[in-house]
Amino acid sequence: MSCNSDNGVEERINMDKHVQVIGILWIVLGAMSFLGGLFLCGTLIGISLIPEMEAEASSILRIVGMSFGIFLWILSAPKIICGIGLLRKMEWARILTIVLSFLSLLNIPFGTALGIYSLVILLRDETVQLFKPQ
Repeated sequence: MSCNSDNGVEERINMDKHVQVIGILWIVLGAMSFLGGLFLCGTLIGISLIPEMEAEASSILRIVGMSFGIFLWILSAPKIICGIGLLRKMEWARILTIVLSFLSLLNIPFGTALGIYSLVILLRDETVQLFKPQ
């Protein structure tokens, strides 16, 4: 009898570690997206400041840089939010991460790997129990 309860506690601890790793990885992926947007925005705006560049080309570079930068910042926010929510064991974060995992499957190679890992762990019954209120 104690063997089953020990396995249950062990499985819960194991799933807890997986959820922590997934939360950290989503935060890192979101931070990388945010920094990528910042780099892209800064680079294109910096290039637009070259004195020999025509005014129209400079304006287009600034608009494209800001647009893509803001787009990447907007995409990074849910990743960071779901990672923080997973670390705090919030049920809404588990659901948001599952949705983001499906969407990130097309983001080869890192998004695909993280999406598969997240789906495999977060859809398990043991993990669902971990997110239920005690």
